[in-house]
Order: sequence, then structure tokens, then C-alpha cells
Amino acid sequence: MHVTAVGHGKVPDPPQLRAHLVRSRIAGDVATPRENNLRHFRLMSERHPGYLFGLEPDGSWTPDEVLAVMVRRCGVVADPGHIHGQDTIDPDLTIAALDAYADRLALAAQRGETVLVATGHPDGLLDFYRPLARALEDAGCTLLRPGRDWTYQTPASEGAKTRSIDYRSWVGVVVDDIGTPRHTHSARPIRAMLAELADNGAGLPGLVVGDHGWAGGAGQAGVSAIGFADCNDPALFVGAEEGTVEVAVPLDDNVQPHLYRPLLAYVLDRAGLS
Repeated sequence: MHVTAVGHGKVPDPPQLRAHLVRSRIAGDVATPRENNLRHFRLMSERHPGYLFGLEPDGSWTPDEVLAVMVRRCGVVADPGHIHGQDTIDPDLTIAALDAYADRLALAAQRGETVLVATGHPDGLLDFYRPLARALEDAGCTLLRPGRDWTYQTPASEGAKTRSIDYRSWVGVVVDDIGTPRHTHSARPIRAMLAELADNGAGLPGLVVGDHGWAGGAGQAGVSAIGFADCNDPALFVGAEEGTVEVAVPLDDNVQPHLYRPLLAYVLDRAGLS
């Protein structure tokens, strides 16, 4: 088997990576229940803002049409009569999308593009994105950090919450009023970042690497965007179907951080960034 050493461990070959995806439940039989997936498919089809991730799909996208896209691009169970219990992500689709993701990173490095990296899943994915951003910078990309301290209010059942843009190394996050990174689906922060870049005459970034509203909002603004998406996050897959999002990688986006290290090694190696 081909296994080479990189900074964050061994580089798995595709069969090894596939086995890891299934074993860790990043793909295969995943933790997200079918009921949650179907609910999110319906809410996205009804254009609820919290489930669009900043995208404005062109198509009508009925729940059945969303399910069909999720079967094709993510690998959820195809049977519409399967309404509760286990759901799935096809690990072969994950690997194919990781290949496309890595190839886009390689192109960014080849071109020396300006890149913005951000995550709405800081608990699970921050340790994936930080070395990725560092590798892009080392390869000659310019990493951007616009919008720091831009603040907005987000609704919550117990009252509005204050959120601000901040950075961990080169990775954008939203933080609460004491500076703790928080989970977010919102596209408002990426819109604020892009607006600041435009106001300063810097132009749009060549690439946004992220998830949730970071990727969706960037793609809607016409920026090349690649992102991770869970099987209950249909918007980015619909965006990929319509060509608004360049790559949507299907995976469970909130397992233990160390479980993403083989994916990081695989992506860096394929992109020539290791």
C-alpha cells in the first residue's frame, strides 16, 4: 500500500481512507437520523433562510427533488418511504468530492490566488482548516482576514445573541460576546467580509474554503466556493447541482476533530501541499 508521511500523520490511499471514513462514521452509517434529514430537506425546499446557507436556488426544488439530489451527491437512502432511523453517506462519493476539493486547492496554489478560509463548525473542523490555510499560504496564496470585529445580532429562543467575526490563525469564525467560537449557519458574516473587501478596493477572493453559510454565501456572490456538507445540509448540494457551489463534500461535519486528520493528509498530499 502507498503510505507516505506528512505533518499530520500518514497519507492514506483511497481504500484506507474509505475504511477510515466508515469506521469513524464520517461516512457510511452516520449519526444524523433520517427524520432530521427529511425535515431539513423540506425546510430547504420551503426556502427557510436558516436552511439555505445564503443561497438563492434557481429551481423550485420540491422535497422529492431535494431527496433525489441528496441520493446522487451525498448517498442518503433513496427510498422515500424510509422516514425514520439510520441514514447514510456514500464514502465513495466523499472520496470523489475530496479529490475535486484537493484539485481546486492545487489550482489555487498554482495561480497564487487570494483565499478566504472560514468555518461554521469550529468544534469539529477548526483543526482541519488551520493547517490547510497555512499550507496554502506556504504555497504562495494570499490569505485574507477581512471583517474582524464586525458584529451582528442573531435570533435565539431566549433573546438575541451577539456574534462577531474573529479569526483563529487564518480561519474565520464567529464568536460570542466573550470570544468563544460558535456554530453558525449564517451567510451574514461572509457577506460582510466580501463587502469590506469591495469597499477597500481589494476585489473578491479567488477562492473561499468553508462550510455552511460561508460557502453558500460566497458561491451566491459569484466567488468560487468549496465546502464540506453533512447529509442534513442539502443547500450546498443543491448549490453544487446548480453550479453555484464548486464542490460540496459529503461527510459528517461534527465528529471528534482528530478523526479528520487522515482526510487532511489525503487532501494535502493530492493537492501537492504536504
